[in-house]
Amino acid sequence: MEEGHAVAEADAAWAVMEKFYAAEAAYVAAGGYGEADYDRVAEYLDPDVVLHQAPGLPFTGTGTWRGRDGLERFLAVFSELWESMEFLEQEHWGDGNTVVVRNRVRFRARSTGREAETLIVQLIKVRDGRMLECRPFYWDPSAITGACAGPPPQG
Repeated sequence: MEEGHAVAEADAAWAVMEKFYAAEAAYVAAGGYGEADYDRVAEYLDPDVVLHQAPGLPFTGTGTWRGRDGLERFLAVFSELWESMEFLEQEHWGDGNTVVVRNRVRFRARSTGREAETLIVQLIKVRDGRMLECRPFYWDPSAITGACAGPPPQG
């Protein structure tokens, strides 16, 4: 494969992810399952999409979420926990249909109002202009869990 073609594919993969991240953040902010329009998110997902979540997070579930329906179930759990997610900084590197994204994200928990800011590195595969596979790695899983745990802060 020519180098210019690989760069163009990597740029295309990143463009898909930028649109997905915007749709995901809007879905969470709109209240998630039953409140938000999932079709905007689903249009950036391959029918065979797989999300592999790390164990120990409050939204992990089985750890593997498959297909657009599986991602919708994941986002239902995710948006029950978070009222907002803000991408503060993003860097990305790619090679063809694979992109690695370093996100600095601020979450606000729905139940406690607490915020958690952390780094998330994602290994993502894209096929035909849609996300096919995602493996996120959270820098500080305890910050994520802690923001969701316990009673809301007094204030």
